[in-house]
Amino acid sequence: MSFSLKVKNEVCRYTEISKDEAIAELSAIMKVSGTLSLGGNKQFSFKVTTENPAIARFIFKILKEIFNIHTKIMVKKSNSLKKNNVYMILITDEMGVRGLLKEVGLLKANENVFALDYSIPRNIVKTEECKRAYIKGAFLGGGSVSNPEKTYHLEFVTHDNEYAEDLSKLINEYGLNSKVIQRKSSFIVYIKEGEQIVDLLNIIGAHASLLELENVRIMKEMRNNVNRLVNCETANLSKTVNAAVRQVESIKLIQNEIGLARLPKNLREIAELRLNYPDESLKELGEMLSPPVGKSGVNHRLRRIEKIADELRKEGR
Repeated sequence: MSFSLKVKNEVCRYTEISKDEAIAELSAIMKVSGTLSLGGNKQFSFKVTTENPAIARFIFKILKEIFNIHTKIMVKKSNSLKKNNVYMILITDEMGVRGLLKEVGLLKANENVFALDYSIPRNIVKTEECKRAYIKGAFLGGGSVSNPEKTYHLEFVTHDNEYAEDLSKLINEYGLNSKVIQRKSSFIVYIKEGEQIVDLLNIIGAHASLLELENVRIMKEMRNNVNRLVNCETANLSKTVNAAVRQVESIKLIQNEIGLARLPKNLREIAELRLNYPDESLKELGEMLSPPVGKSGVNHRLRRIEKIADELRKEGR
């Protein structure tokens, strides 16, 4: 089961909602995944289509218990390669579809001409609970969220730019940073930050999924931190080894060209130690001296030795 399906199945279990919340939720679902049809004798019908049986049952239950609309769930095979079942909830004029469409803010009448309203009516999202319900409905109707193990991406697919902009603004009222892009004939409202996706899951009431995503985020953060530390340690070790090799080469050059006895005592001592202990750190070399010398003091002496070696190389050209 995909993570997106888990989220939708979870939020569909919460059906104890007020009528205002049901209106907001159904308004979003119908606007995102519904189709209005006009038949003979100007008879209206409205169809909501989904491949998720939990969403179909949720809509059926809400219509029956809150709006007293007794509809049916029809099932057919999808035309896609996966051949999944497609669930259709059909609401006809006899069932009171016109009244429902007006109540949920989808239908606007102007001089006997009926059309779908692609804005989000403010009276539908007048309370905090209704705003959350609306975003939840939009997610059930056209939302998806990627597997957090792979990437952080949550989106709502809509078919109208005005509606996508309205939905984005509604989501951003919660301090989120959703954006709108066009993808072919659709308009996508999306969020790509893991922390903001967690916040949105909290808004729609997907608390179990939220905890699962948080666990993944923590594990990924821990892995990233460990990788950063390992990379840092590896880089430091490589830097230390390269410096030691370079120092040994310089000391051997001096030894072959003029002899270490020609060096000042403090440089000769550290040169002999470096030759005898090529793998020791600067701190450990300093502790072997009498009296002991700090890391910066050892580094200074070795730099002077490398400078002498560089001068000898120039003279040998």
